[in-house]
Amino acid sequence: MFTAFLIKYAEIGIKGKNRYLFEDALIHQIKYALKKCGGRYEVHKSQGRIFVDILEEAPGDTASGEACGEIPGESLGKAPGGAYGEFDFDETVAALKTVFGISGICPVVYTEDEGFEKLCETVIRYLGDVYPDLEQTFKVKARRARKDYPKDSMTLASDLGEAILEAYPQMRVDVHEPQILLNIEVREKIYIYSMTIPGPGGMPVGTNGKAMLLLSGGIDSPVAGYMIAKRGVKIDAVYFHAPPYTSERAKQKVVDLAAALAGFAGPVYLHVINFTDIQLYIYEKCPHEELTIIMRRYMMRIAEAIAGQTQCQGLVTGESIGQVASQTMSSLAATNEVCRMPVYRPLIGFDKQEIVEAAQRIGTFETSILPYEDCCTIFVAKHPVTRPNVGIIRRHEQNLAEKIDALVEAALAGRELIVVGRQ
Repeated sequence: MFTAFLIKYAEIGIKGKNRYLFEDALIHQIKYALKKCGGRYEVHKSQGRIFVDILEEAPGDTASGEACGEIPGESLGKAPGGAYGEFDFDETVAALKTVFGISGICPVVYTEDEGFEKLCETVIRYLGDVYPDLEQTFKVKARRARKDYPKDSMTLASDLGEAILEAYPQMRVDVHEPQILLNIEVREKIYIYSMTIPGPGGMPVGTNGKAMLLLSGGIDSPVAGYMIAKRGVKIDAVYFHAPPYTSERAKQKVVDLAAALAGFAGPVYLHVINFTDIQLYIYEKCPHEELTIIMRRYMMRIAEAIAGQTQCQGLVTGESIGQVASQTMSSLAATNEVCRMPVYRPLIGFDKQEIVEAAQRIGTFETSILPYEDCCTIFVAKHPVTRPNVGIIRRHEQNLAEKIDALVEAALAGRELIVVGRQ
């Protein structure tokens, strides 16, 4: 029965004169997300609201829809009388729930302004279709955006409430904590809705620049990428591959994680670096207790070089303080020291359980725990240094002077680019 969705946003509403830029970016992201759905949609702004309208089918078009299990009622995915193209409600909502910037998704029925009696009939039918159990409290909230409508907001809400009580005497009015909050918005058409499905929140991707994510096959870095993308940052990624010590399955695991991120952040440009020769050279020339720190420093150098070539404005890692030896305060300072770009660590204060729960929520956890080693775990020292001295690290890196620059240049020149996700 639904013919549109009202899209609610939160932070965008406080952007002042620049709000329209964020609204336009959000509309762009909504259109991108809906491309994978079978229905036909129009996304548009109207007086401070964003709507996704379900379009009429062309003659001969066919589609199918199912009701969403989260919402009561049996006919939610289908338009009344075939007036609008049938669409898959679950699929549409699932797509909208991947769009950063959306705080709420309200399934809407709209009707033409054909008089108050006709509106009463539509509202009464709406309640009967959506709520099989009508022994509930309710409140009508009306908003008259079109001032030539003959009833003001208070009168419209009161008169509709009276009509509902006449049709459903088992219902009761509760203006403070109603079980059903029925919203009526009078615009060019009249919009009716009473449910809000939570969206992911955040800001539309691309409104806050671009960053390079150091993406491994672990649990942490995909969550970090998700969180930074949620703040409106476009994500590129770099993965350090170490064949034959890491397998093609390990690489595919990272591609799959990038695909999961792309479901929220749009296409991910994944740069795959063959890191084997660099790791072996560090292993040969540097103290083993410093292997992880020195390898991380060269990963950061390489990631920053790629970021500079791809107009990224910072690096993103999945590190959190004290999780492993390379993530103590001293170790993080040692890896930061080689970077000119800012390094963003959105998980810095999270414990492991919080990160695991976030990974489960965004759908990356099961892929992350597949038993394919990444290059860091292969070359980890038995007793890694936890309080590295930057001066000593620099001195030991001088042992690499003969070949390291050429190895880094070769790794950058031979990198593989994989575009993950729809463009």
